[in-house]
Amino acid sequence: MKHLLESLLASAVATLRADGVLPADFAPVIQFDRTRDKAHGDWATNLALASAKAAGRKPRDIAEALVAALPADAAVSKVEIAGPGFINFFLSADSRFAAVQQILADAAAFSSPDIGQGEKVLLEYVSANPTGPMHVGHGRGAAYGSALANLLRATGHAVTTEYYINDAGRQADVLAVSVYARYLEACGETVQVPSRAYPADYVKTCAEALLARDGRAYFRPWAEVVAGLPEDPEGDGDEIKARKETYLDAIISRVRDLLGADYRKVQDFGLDTQLADIRATLDAFNVSFDAWFSERTLAEGGAIDKAITRLRERGHVYEQDGAIWLRTSALGDEKDRVLVRDNGIHTYFAADVAYHLDKLDRGFDALIDVWGADHHGYIARVRAAIEALTGQGDRFHVALIQFVTLSSGRMGKRSGNFVTLKQLIEEAGNDATRFFYLTRSPEQHLEFDIDLARSQTADNPVYYLQYAHARISSIFRELDTRGWQFDQEAGLAALPALGDSGIEELVKRLSAWPEAVANAARNRAPHQLTHALRELAQEFHGYYNGNKMLVDDAGERNARLTLSLAAQKVLANGLGLLGVAAPDRM
Repeated sequence: MKHLLESLLASAVATLRADGVLPADFAPVIQFDRTRDKAHGDWATNLALASAKAAGRKPRDIAEALVAALPADAAVSKVEIAGPGFINFFLSADSRFAAVQQILADAAAFSSPDIGQGEKVLLEYVSANPTGPMHVGHGRGAAYGSALANLLRATGHAVTTEYYINDAGRQADVLAVSVYARYLEACGETVQVPSRAYPADYVKTCAEALLARDGRAYFRPWAEVVAGLPEDPEGDGDEIKARKETYLDAIISRVRDLLGADYRKVQDFGLDTQLADIRATLDAFNVSFDAWFSERTLAEGGAIDKAITRLRERGHVYEQDGAIWLRTSALGDEKDRVLVRDNGIHTYFAADVAYHLDKLDRGFDALIDVWGADHHGYIARVRAAIEALTGQGDRFHVALIQFVTLSSGRMGKRSGNFVTLKQLIEEAGNDATRFFYLTRSPEQHLEFDIDLARSQTADNPVYYLQYAHARISSIFRELDTRGWQFDQEAGLAALPALGDSGIEELVKRLSAWPEAVANAARNRAPHQLTHALRELAQEFHGYYNGNKMLVDDAGERNARLTLSLAAQKVLANGLGLLGVAAPDRM
């Protein structure tokens, strides 16, 4: 209906331009909004006010001319000018229920406004380091990315989802020596695990599985591992922490030397074990990816060198103090960044630059990365690198995911005291976990109330929505029990004459659903759908409580069932976009 009104008004503008009433180059932005007060019609536009200055005429004069030039349409029963120049449109009785008919004919098409027009989007999200189980913070990014992918696909975008596997660099080495220390411990050695290694139980489990698979193939005495190395320092403070990291680096170097080619086998076992756990958790969370991209392939395939060469050719690279730098400060970053250290080792940033160049070289129109909020300062440097490489920095977008706290529980991978996503799903359930993650904007801090998520009351938003869907199914089951038939066509025909309480509000919510989907997609904000769905469920529950569904009069009964079925289809569509089930029974 909004598109129809926009086309009618655009036609009126064209007529006034042709008649010389408006300038020939007058090209206004036509905007319609739903009215809050039924006395002001169903839709309103402020086009006359917004265009008065550019057109050089009084707003009300423009409004009167536009109304006079509007083509007639059966969907519009009346048009009025209000105040200084607002134009209010009143819809005919039949057209107000057009959305119900469209929903019942094809709910998926009704709910899929094509605003993307085939734009190729690469959405990279989660990308948690495969050095341990996913925690509740990763879960929020997973829910957001998965729902955003569904939302963008529904609105005409060609979306590819990708998980970037951080299987290179120091964190992979830390996992390797953490597993190896526990492996030697499982072999019977007395081991002092480095204080900055990963200490949690999953490392011990992994090490024991390595011993079970390969036996003592990688055994070396612990005394040989630490021979000649300084002791792991005790205490806290920045200086002590720095010394602890230096000690850990020495352990990594020593284990590499002792194991030789076997080092990669130990490291791969740890990475593969943790990645398998991540995949299993994501599968259980209804999250899937089209591609899994290994960081290792960037260096091994020459992609990092390729990116640095291209940057050098474009004049963005220079050498200083033995290191290779990217001049990002000239492209919006606060300072220049190192690509290759003075020891010849690539930085993480160099790998990220190569990865994003690879994304663009694959032909994507837009890149969306979902990062943790602590990576905020990283955005400018990556965008600067993309601009330096391709001149397409505007194609790069980042959604920052703020931290999550629980009504109980703590996180912290290094301390070994953290709540995994798997544990949260077991506590709260898959649907509630996904929905609760999506109830707020990703830029806002989220406190996850586990007790509320488990409750079966109207205060639990996901239960409230699922109950609305199940309630409608129960109505139709009762209809069958009574031996009555449902006639949808008769119901559609009877709707305009139905004077039920709450019907106007419910129909407005249904009609507004495509706009809600489109706006959520434009803003990359799945949380907007949770609010729109809750408002729809509230209107349906109110309608249900105010009007008896299974009445003796077949016309009224079919009309109410038709409206209820339309509400159910929209609820199912919205829950599906969020990755949440729409049960028929509760």
